[in-house]
Amino acid sequence: MLMKRSTYSLIAVALLPFLLLPQTTDRPRLRDLGVEVGVFRTGNLNAITDVSGVRVGHVTIIEGDDVRTGVTAIVPHGGNLFQEKVPAAAFVGNGFGKLVGFTQVDELGQIETPILLTSTLSVWDVADGIVDYMLSLPGNENVRSINPVVGETNDGGLNDIRGRHVKREHAVAAIRAAQSREVEEGSVGAGTGTICFGWKGGIGTSSRVLPPNLGGFTIGVLVQTNYGGILEIAGVPVGKELGRYSFRDQLKYPGDGSCMIVLATDAPLTTHQLKRLAKRATLALGRTGSSMSHGSGDYVIAFSTSPELRIRPDAERIQQSVRFKEDDLSSLFQAVVEATEEAIYNSLLKATTIKGIQGREIEALPIDKVKDLLRKYGKMK
Repeated sequence: MLMKRSTYSLIAVALLPFLLLPQTTDRPRLRDLGVEVGVFRTGNLNAITDVSGVRVGHVTIIEGDDVRTGVTAIVPHGGNLFQEKVPAAAFVGNGFGKLVGFTQVDELGQIETPILLTSTLSVWDVADGIVDYMLSLPGNENVRSINPVVGETNDGGLNDIRGRHVKREHAVAAIRAAQSREVEEGSVGAGTGTICFGWKGGIGTSSRVLPPNLGGFTIGVLVQTNYGGILEIAGVPVGKELGRYSFRDQLKYPGDGSCMIVLATDAPLTTHQLKRLAKRATLALGRTGSSMSHGSGDYVIAFSTSPELRIRPDAERIQQSVRFKEDDLSSLFQAVVEATEEAIYNSLLKATTIKGIQGREIEALPIDKVKDLLRKYGKMK
């Protein structure tokens, strides 16, 4: 088996010695084209890892002619998540999908494991891997219940999805590989076999930092794009101009698909406030050209890394809580929409052409043609 385009810790390499180092690509991100979305500045990495403590790891599985899949892990902080749970919320834009662990997150408003994204029919194997990892951590010797959080999109257009090639050991490897640095984007990890707007989709990320007078908080977003619609980039009708969009040819370019969105922030938000934040991310889907079609599983998971809001087993029965002022949430809402929109564009721009099952080849978004259109509509020089 050949696995590539992945980053691994020494432990993961020891477990899976056949893994290769990442491959680089010179495809640009949105800002490399001189195009900016919104009014707030990005973090140093322009990634979800700009939120302090958040880590991301990928395992990409490419085997033979028909296996094009993988798994991506988002880890909220470097400690034991079961012993230091983070406040969280999930929002369903369109529920045609699988989000393992959703009901407990919705009920208790907290996350106790890393968040993993993968292929539709592999969510249960990945959940098993999360449980393996969490039970192995020091301090969890007496734990008898784990609520793994796993999201998915369907990569069956390029991948032998029925083969369920993502296994529990791949999930563990992705968690152990997670690092707080630049995030590899495009056809990698859970985005290896995805398709978006008829072109190659994938993993994308972006961030926003509020100015000091608005609190100075950071918002980070990571997306797994696998959906249809009529692509617009910063308001430019790319899909229409290039003649590739949903409903133009319903057999070739259907409108269905899915998008998983993960939001992280260091702002001290309650579960209720995080759900309000998560709702706004779906506005960005609309900006890119999605109508969240019938067969689209559009989910948003949001969490806060704020140390003062972590849920610990030794906490006092009666606890004083920090609460963000509701009237000041609007700047965070704006930041989420901006970062989510840009993350989606980055997932498309960084993705590479992939040929997979039954010889099907999905082309990457044509950069030169996109540049021409951005110039035509006055978005870049």
